[in-house]
Amino acid sequence: MALHAKAQTSLRWLLAGAALAAAGACSDGLDFDMRGSFGSGLDTSAAARTATAQRPSADKRGIISYPNYQVAVARRGDTLGDVAARIEMPVADLAAYNGLRPEDTLRQGEVIALPYRVAEPSATTGGSGVVTAPEVDIASLAGNAIDSSAAAPHVDSEPLQPAPADAPKGETGFEPIRHKVQRGETAYTISRLYGVTPRALAEWNGLGSDFTIRENQILLIPPVVRTAPTTTPVARPESISPPGAGTVTPTPPSSSTPLPAPDPVVAKPASPDLGQSQTAAPKSQMGYPVEGKIISPYAKGKNNGIDIAADPGSPVKAAADGEVAAITTDADDVRIVVLRHDGNLMTVYYNVDQISVDKGRKVTRGQSLAKVPSENSFVHFEVRKGFDSVDPMPYLQ
Repeated sequence: MALHAKAQTSLRWLLAGAALAAAGACSDGLDFDMRGSFGSGLDTSAAARTATAQRPSADKRGIISYPNYQVAVARRGDTLGDVAARIEMPVADLAAYNGLRPEDTLRQGEVIALPYRVAEPSATTGGSGVVTAPEVDIASLAGNAIDSSAAAPHVDSEPLQPAPADAPKGETGFEPIRHKVQRGETAYTISRLYGVTPRALAEWNGLGSDFTIRENQILLIPPVVRTAPTTTPVARPESISPPGAGTVTPTPPSSSTPLPAPDPVVAKPASPDLGQSQTAAPKSQMGYPVEGKIISPYAKGKNNGIDIAADPGSPVKAAADGEVAAITTDADDVRIVVLRHDGNLMTVYYNVDQISVDKGRKVTRGQSLAKVPSENSFVHFEVRKGFDSVDPMPYLQ
């Protein structure tokens, strides 16, 4: 799959559970290092109390299959080698991707990320097929991503492996974010980052009772189950007064009393010269991060930002004044910069190279943050309001 197609899917549900996504606002697979970066303007306590979905059932091999990746679930007493043998994957590939050794013993229920797809769950393996979001046509979604990749310069694409003909439709659920653990992170800091409870994070990933995690471990962030807001009915009054009741009828004017003198006529001021007072139209709230062609537009839940093709080595600029909230990489070692702005806004710059700013630094609109990479020369740009992605175009126009 093309890198910018990965950006669409890995940024999909960032920072708000099922539609998440971090850095005080940031979707799908961003591994933001937000320790101590939220400040006092963001309260995530309500999000942390939100219920999370149950982890989907694995097939007989322990495979859970999502549209864009698969994971394996360990059994009691399994080593990494046991899991590799059961899913028919070289143990060296599995170990390198998860920062483990082939002989390492796993916890029951521990999730192991797969570096590439194996055979999809089917009736033969006792699985229910690919886990799909409600009312989402995965074949169409994957096709659109591949078509977009083919239209982009310097971007290679490969089709998703099709599910077997006998594969059932699959369970319904949202594809979780994958977070690659960085040095110094804990289950508690990651839970606060994504607005979930440590217990939910532990249950989804098979963590121990002490919530221990390891560097380079790939965790699934539990999707948040959002409930419809409740409304309080407005009480109806016990009795309704007839029209006019309770109001005083004004006394009509008397024919014997003269009318009051009219107000003096005030001279109308001269019309201003609009030609002299006219000013330039206000500029947009944000500027484009790079100069180029938009190759993938915003689509909530599919692409939580816009992808802009640009010349390799061209500068990636801050869309507005702000502060560098995070500099990190995702599970595919793609570099990411996140800026925090006034008004509870965040901007995300995904797939950048030669980063020239540091975390915590103040930046101004148009200031260079990084460069467009020489390969896969595009930038994925997001605007986040709180934990939700919003269409960047109204901010750019």
